[in-house]
Amino acid sequence: MEEYFAHESAVIDEGCKIGAGTKIWHFSHLTTGCEVGKNCTIGQNVLIAPEVVLGDNVKVQNNVSVYTGVTCGDDVFLGPSCVFTNITNPRSAVSRKGEYVPTKVCKGATIGANATIVCGVAIGEYAMIGAGTVVTKDVSAYALAVGNPARWIGWVSRYGHRLNFDEKGVAICPESGEIYVFKDGKVVVAPT
Repeated sequence: MEEYFAHESAVIDEGCKIGAGTKIWHFSHLTTGCEVGKNCTIGQNVLIAPEVVLGDNVKVQNNVSVYTGVTCGDDVFLGPSCVFTNITNPRSAVSRKGEYVPTKVCKGATIGANATIVCGVAIGEYAMIGAGTVVTKDVSAYALAVGNPARWIGWVSRYGHRLNFDEKGVAICPESGEIYVFKDGKVVVAPT
């Protein structure tokens, strides 16, 4: 008995690793060698390519292709129709299989609808990438990035709220009450 749900129109190749509680919806394709964690949601018309690794509780919204070279940590959200690349100089007539450039999306990060993530970047923990953003460089943990090319415009909490730091470099998430500290150009959750 399978421990995950797959819609009858989904295609799941042999050799996929799929965690318990995961749901795979209409017309999605998981290819040989991909790994999908527990309690993930794979939306409609999604491709998960070979060697892709998705952590636990990852949400992949409709019309997303996650190509070889991409790794997503736990609790990542991939918005509708966001795009990943995996070759820096693609050409139809030149085969560059085996030259895939890795991309890492760290724990809790959110990528908005229609955003483009150019290969070779790392998106830090709990970073938030706005809808339509084009990411060409690494994004710091807890950073809020928007535009084309992506530019940093602020910081967000683990709950996705804007953080407003006081003169001491302290901010409080309005939803969770968690305290954040800005020090040496980085945001961290204050120890409890």
